[in-house]
Amino acid sequence: MTGQHQQLAATVQQLFECLEPLERRCALLNLDPLAGREWFELLRQKLIPQLSDDAFLVVAVVGGTNIGKSVLFNHIAGCRVSATSPLASGTKHPVCLVPSGFAERHDLRSIFPGFRLDEWTDSDAALQERDEHIVFWRTSNDIADNLLVLDTPDIDSDARVNWVRADAIRRCADVLIAVLTQQKYNDAAVKTFFRRAAAEDKAVIVVFNQCLLPEDETYWPVWLETFCNETHVVPRIVYIIPNDRRAAEDNRLEFHERPWSSGASQPPLPEEASCVLPANAHGPRSLADDLSWLRFEEIKLRSLRGAIREVLHPHGGIPGWLTEVLARSGEFQAAATRFSSESVVRIRDWPNVTNRLLVDEVRRWWKSRQEGWSRRINGAYDAVGSTLAWPFRAIHNRVAGEPVPALDVYREREWSAILMTVEEIFDRMEWMLESGSDLLKPRLEQLLAGKSRAGLLKRLRNEHQQLDMPEELKHTVAEQMRAFREDSPELYRFYRQLNNISAAVRPMTSVVLFSLGWGPAGEAVAPFVADAAAQAVVPIIADMAGGATTAVAGEAAVSGAAASGAGFLHAKFQRLRTAFTARRVDWLGRLLKHELLGTLPDELLAAATIPQSDAFLNVRSHVGRLEQHLASEHHVRT
Repeated sequence: MTGQHQQLAATVQQLFECLEPLERRCALLNLDPLAGREWFELLRQKLIPQLSDDAFLVVAVVGGTNIGKSVLFNHIAGCRVSATSPLASGTKHPVCLVPSGFAERHDLRSIFPGFRLDEWTDSDAALQERDEHIVFWRTSNDIADNLLVLDTPDIDSDARVNWVRADAIRRCADVLIAVLTQQKYNDAAVKTFFRRAAAEDKAVIVVFNQCLLPEDETYWPVWLETFCNETHVVPRIVYIIPNDRRAAEDNRLEFHERPWSSGASQPPLPEEASCVLPANAHGPRSLADDLSWLRFEEIKLRSLRGAIREVLHPHGGIPGWLTEVLARSGEFQAAATRFSSESVVRIRDWPNVTNRLLVDEVRRWWKSRQEGWSRRINGAYDAVGSTLAWPFRAIHNRVAGEPVPALDVYREREWSAILMTVEEIFDRMEWMLESGSDLLKPRLEQLLAGKSRAGLLKRLRNEHQQLDMPEELKHTVAEQMRAFREDSPELYRFYRQLNNISAAVRPMTSVVLFSLGWGPAGEAVAPFVADAAAQAVVPIIADMAGGATTAVAGEAAVSGAAASGAGFLHAKFQRLRTAFTARRVDWLGRLLKHELLGTLPDELLAAATIPQSDAFLNVRSHVGRLEQHLASEHHVRT
């Protein structure tokens, strides 16, 4: 094997190995599987087993029903190997003659992938009905050392399994002996079979069997011309066999070679794949002897190149499949874009958390970071402030009654917002079901059928009740205060120093400290501060498919207020409030995505991005390398 041939074999092997990861990823696209596609089967059944092996030829006797294929096969074998009968014997499984020693040098199973290999002991074994694909093989001393000869199932059978087996043998074969008769040369199934063989550039030997001689000498050229025009087959050799039943049974049929020149519509016979037979002064020829004169290496290489060209066919090969993947992935991209944009819900009535809750949590955050004498003095001062604030709380509670914990109030207001949001999402999904793409409709029907509103709301209510709301608030405050420290380190240090100074001059800084939630004023004043902003709602846009949450109001006011010192503190406070609201809505979005949408958004995204995946790019790269190799080889040959 030449270095160039080895490189070609390696590229084909790498390409084949790249297909499995891409097909696995393309399962999301609901495309037809690779198994059964002609180009894939050529890779699997022809190129992978034979491209890297030594030169040998696979010769298959093929044709329609009851035209004498097994008879011809027996003539090649030199004995009655396959069962024959004047009635249709019906070969169900391929039968293979293997030269002596071949099985020791080659792996027969790799040459016939998809078939079980059984050693042949009974001529009737291949006639038995079995679901499993089997190749019955037998050693022969009468055929060339690197020649495998097969008898095959009918290519026009009513049984589809016969087509599958015959097609598999066609792909792995290098030479096809086309057995034709006056009745079968123009049969639709026969012509379809040989069109594929011609596309793969198989060497074809035509045998017209059961001819009436000399009467049919006038007709067989017309039959052959019709067959060749319909299939684009260019015969390497043409034989005529007289209709003689007794000679057929006794393995004494006469094979008469006939010269044949293609018509104008046929391409010229390739010189490298032609067969120059020795002269025979005795008339009839031996098909077995003539097969040994085939130019093995040249025919093998031509057969392999023909298979590669079919694998690289722009429409029927891997490039066509990649185009199919691109198109279907584009459909998923459009569906994913629409689903994401149309799953966006504008939540207009999501409640704000109250000032008091935020002030208390900010103060707790800062207290946890006070140190030394500042911690002790401020702690003592807060204790005094708490004592002073007690009368205010008592009077308020006597007038208004014992207050409901603020977080409980907020939780119930939040649940009302959740109910309205779920209602809007179901309405939108039902609208998408009626007007959506064909890719989304089946999935939306499944989602809406399998997840009732009552069941979803029950699960949401349970999750909402079990949520640790104080921890949510604590996390948000900690996150925002850390951001304040990192984004404005100098200002943060200033307020930290101010806090230390306030231990000695506490009344002078009480207003500023309250703005940050420090000191006793927060406890005494917060319940009576005008809390209109806290009782308002924040407009939020939430993408339930992607989980993105965005506040859409209040930012302009916050930015404007931040221009002044007091405004800066107010802006920080407002951002803290908005961050908590966004966190809560994001919690709902993630929960709805899990409970209602499941993996649909992720699957849509994965399907839409297949063309950018390593699996897709690897296959396309190896296809390009194989195309370059074939082009350079053609340039060298021409």
